[in-house]
Amino acid sequence: MSERDLFPETIETDRLLLERLCHENVETLAFYDCFAAGVADEEVFEYVPEDPWQTPKEAHDRIIDAEERWREGRGAEYVVRPKDGEPRAGEIAGTTSLFCKWERRTGQLGLILRKPFWGRGYSGERAAALMEVAFDRLDLELATAGYNEGNEKSRRAIEKYVERFGGQYDGVLRNWVPMGDEIDDLHRYTVSREQWVEATKGD
Repeated sequence: MSERDLFPETIETDRLLLERLCHENVETLAFYDCFAAGVADEEVFEYVPEDPWQTPKEAHDRIIDAEERWREGRGAEYVVRPKDGEPRAGEIAGTTSLFCKWERRTGQLGLILRKPFWGRGYSGERAAALMEVAFDRLDLELATAGYNEGNEKSRRAIEKYVERFGGQYDGVLRNWVPMGDEIDDLHRYTVSREQWVEATKGD
């Protein structure tokens, strides 16, 4: 399998379409408008190790970075769009990622959602899809997710889908996430391939 087809270009779930984050799929200014300073809700970035973008160049560079990781096989990043029938269908709801730690046989899940799309269960839905890619397509052995200390919304979302797939809470990683002048603790959860297979029998 070449780097070209290592990751799926698109992933569909019941309510979501995940499209590869690249210049062919995402217009830079539209992407910028989703996470620009003065436009994006500050709560979105409260527990994210980056700041709202000040210029479209930052959005452009983010896409370039995603294209490089994809090309090098280091990970896949997707824009998340609600499908027809969902409120604000077709809009960019956020981005999600599957970063591959090949030496550890591990896939690391990430998600940033714009505030209008919170509370819909999208986090668990895209996590289920990315775990299927990690275990069935990439033959990884472990999927990880985590939240920064204090991020209760992410905690609830992660605990819900980790429990669904038979995973576990591994503990807290002290001083793990640089956040400007401070460093946050990270609470880490994992789902093994064996746990996922057992939990999805009959699906």
